[in-house]
Amino acid sequence: MTPTALPSLPTSMTEVTIAQPGDPEVLQPRQVPLPVPRAGEVLVKVAAAGVNRPDVLQRRGLYPMPPGVNPTPGLEVAGTVVALGEGVQDGSAAFRIGDAVCGLTEGGGYAEYCVVPATQLLPQPAGLSAAQAAAIPETFFTVWANLFQTGRARAGETLLVHGGTSGIGSTALMLAREFGLKAISTDGGPEKGVWAQRFGAELSIDHRSTDFLPQVMAWSGGRGVDIVLDIMGASHVERNLGALTRDGRLLLIGFMGGVQVEGFNLMPILLKRLVVTGSTLRARTAPEKAAIAQGLREHVWPVLSAGRCVPHVCQTFPLAQAAEAHRLMEGRGHIGKIVLTV
Repeated sequence: MTPTALPSLPTSMTEVTIAQPGDPEVLQPRQVPLPVPRAGEVLVKVAAAGVNRPDVLQRRGLYPMPPGVNPTPGLEVAGTVVALGEGVQDGSAAFRIGDAVCGLTEGGGYAEYCVVPATQLLPQPAGLSAAQAAAIPETFFTVWANLFQTGRARAGETLLVHGGTSGIGSTALMLAREFGLKAISTDGGPEKGVWAQRFGAELSIDHRSTDFLPQVMAWSGGRGVDIVLDIMGASHVERNLGALTRDGRLLLIGFMGGVQVEGFNLMPILLKRLVVTGSTLRARTAPEKAAIAQGLREHVWPVLSAGRCVPHVCQTFPLAQAAEAHRLMEGRGHIGKIVLTV
């Protein structure tokens, strides 16, 4: 198949594709030819694939794909290297046949085999299962890029995380604790609050019964927090700005609460010298994703291999039950990550 590949690879595989935009039932398995890695790419025999909210948005037709991206859902996988594209055995991103890996895909993770750029692939951390490893890339890339690269988070600062028991939120809380930040979160009820505190929140605010802004100000002694990591968007913008201290940073990474803000007051941004920024992971360039991977390899991989900041896998489903996995995610009752096994 390629100059460097196992000799016994099949010619076809099963993938779960989106037949048309709609409810979970539109996720349908089909047989397709085995993908061939190009220069700089690796073919991974998938053992597990993470399920993420962008997958749900894509399935609904609400997440436009950048040109050239694989339309099959699945943004992160863990498995075994079975074929190498040209140049993958050279340089810092070198891999070998048989390596256990996990990585950030360009789509295509809901499948038996997936092509992954070598620069977005990392060794499977020691001591972790394939399901745990598959739960790492999408959320850890996102949190590292936004909180620690763009957001310049540093030890001693304070952080508010919305949705502290989501994949993103739990990752942010664990990494914040690991790197010396004090964090709090908003969560949907007492049970989720207990989990958020396990992940690293000093305080969990039940957003269903109370306004988070007064609670944030009380916890911070009236100062406010240095950083807000927000998956909600429009519904939380003004209170987020109110919760920030001078020179604070609002990091927007989701819009579960809408994208349009009516009557938006810009004054707090000026008066407190605030920075408001946002990003999506999928739209980043290959060099940008490679830089994120390198940061994770250097700073986070030793932590994971030591058994800290390991993602909590709420539930696993066989690949053929991807629709059930999406139903669980849309119900918002899960804690941490949902993973498909192959």
